[in-house]
Amino acid sequence: MKKKVSSLSAKDYTYQLPDERIASYPLPERDASKLLVYKNGVIRDAAFRNIADEVEPGSLMVFNNTRVVQARLEFFKETGARIEIFCLQPEHPRRDVALALSAGSPQRWLCLVGNARKWKSGTLRITSPDGSFTLHAAKGERHADGYMTDFSWQPEGLSFAQVLEMAGKTPLPPYITRPAEQKDKTTYQTVFAREEGSVAAPTAGLHFTDEVLRSLKDKNISTGYITLHVGAGTFKPVTADTIGGHHMHAEQFVIEKAFVKKLLEQKSKIVTVGTTCMRTLESLYWIGAGIAAGKLQADKRVFLSQWAPYEWQGERPDKKTALSALYDHMDRQSKDTMEGETALIIVPGYDFALTDALVTNFHQPGSTLLLLVAAFAGEQWREIYAHALDNGYRFLSYGDACLFYREPRINK
Repeated sequence: MKKKVSSLSAKDYTYQLPDERIASYPLPERDASKLLVYKNGVIRDAAFRNIADEVEPGSLMVFNNTRVVQARLEFFKETGARIEIFCLQPEHPRRDVALALSAGSPQRWLCLVGNARKWKSGTLRITSPDGSFTLHAAKGERHADGYMTDFSWQPEGLSFAQVLEMAGKTPLPPYITRPAEQKDKTTYQTVFAREEGSVAAPTAGLHFTDEVLRSLKDKNISTGYITLHVGAGTFKPVTADTIGGHHMHAEQFVIEKAFVKKLLEQKSKIVTVGTTCMRTLESLYWIGAGIAAGKLQADKRVFLSQWAPYEWQGERPDKKTALSALYDHMDRQSKDTMEGETALIIVPGYDFALTDALVTNFHQPGSTLLLLVAAFAGEQWREIYAHALDNGYRFLSYGDACLFYREPRINK
């Protein structure tokens, strides 16, 4: 299976996306977006605010409650040279995103550095207009994905999250070429965001409002929450000739034992809101399957590799067996939560375990996110995207949404 999947070419999963179809700003009302519905081979246009009418009563809709941090920092040298630092992931003294953001000074992070050639040495500084805090940055060694950067600040008691909120800017994706504005701090954040740690929004969730969430409840559609901290790797293009040559980024997740129990008790469809939720849910199945089969030791922080599903040997456990093994493991460990990382890549040929329907946005040509959509919707993705282009849909993070249905392939 791995050999067949890894030979796929991203060039076969592309389309022409005119620049003017990329949404640079969100609509004034989040739920005013269009909603393309694909079910039983039929494409239909709908309004996002009526999504509850498109979801079967009794379904479980799963959201990612991660919160975007203001991870883009703008410094100016005494010469006037502008240096932009984009915080990717913490390295020292804590590698856990949530713990690092809640901790004080000093810290070391892996960062992207814009205009790095102008910053050969020296410490950069940002001081708040009222002088209440000062942030220092010193560039360290270069790595394949960026530079190690040492941050320190005064007062030292401030958390790094507080510092970023005061000094940073919204980390808009690279295809939105305008500067970040103050209102992006609100619009590039879901209404249910709780756990700080993402440098990119789970954008399918941006369409939801409190009113839409109430409409789900009124239609007997339950909700559940996971946390997956979205990294900048979500925008990493596939540059290798085949998928096998693409190194999939790992992202940190947190799930609660009560949520696993909810999955076990769910009798109707499971609807994932966004590719981040799908990636996390499918990872949970494989972690549980690994525990059930004795192939995964989950006593410490769990890590699911990029190719784990495609390298599986032997019979796969069904959904209930895998989730029960995961729940029982957490129970034996007296853990209310499980933390880990997943590098799972979902591409055509992947066999979905937990996801019955997917709410998502329209994604970039040749991206791993489009490959995920193609894996879920099948070759019909081309027809779906052509319909969206022909009917005025807005694309990418601030664009419109889709709702895809499919029948699960694994025995419930």
